[in-house]
Amino acid sequence: MFNRAVSRLSRKRPPSDIHDSDGSSSSSHQSLKSTAKWAASLENLLEDPEGVKRFRMQEKAKEIYMTFLSSKASSQVNVEGQSRLNEKILEEPHPLMFQKLQDQIFNLMKYDSYSRFLKSDLFLKHKRTEEEEEDLPDAQTAAKRASRIYNT
Repeated sequence: MFNRAVSRLSRKRPPSDIHDSDGSSSSSHQSLKSTAKWAASLENLLEDPEGVKRFRMQEKAKEIYMTFLSSKASSQVNVEGQSRLNEKILEEPHPLMFQKLQDQIFNLMKYDSYSRFLKSDLFLKHKRTEEEEEDLPDAQTAAKRASRIYNT
C-alpha cells in the first residue's frame, strides 16, 4: 500500500521537477525547506524522494528495534548490554546505526551457532547423503537427484 501511494504521488510530480525557488535543482537549501513541507502533509513528504527515503529508514529502524533489540522485543537477539541501543537513536536513523550489533551477532553465529550446526543431525544427515551419492554410479546418482527434485 505504501509503495502504491509513493508511486501514485511520484507520477504527479517527478523528482526532476523539484526545484528551489530560484529554479535550480534540489540542494541542501531545498532540504531545509523540505522539512517544513514534510510536516505540512503526508502527500508533501511522499512527493519528495528525500522525504520518502528518510521516512522509510525511520520506519524500518523502528521495526528492527522493536522486533529484535527492545527489552520487550518479540524475537529478542542476545547482544551484550553495552551494545544495546537506546530508543532515542530511532529519532535520527542512519544507515550504519546497527553496524556494531550486526558485527556482534555475526561473530556469535560464527563462533557458536555455526559450530553447533556442523555437529547437528540435519547437517550430518545431508553430508552422509552427499557421500553416498558420490559412491553410486552416475546413472543412479542422476536418477536419485531427479527423484528428489520431483518428489517421486
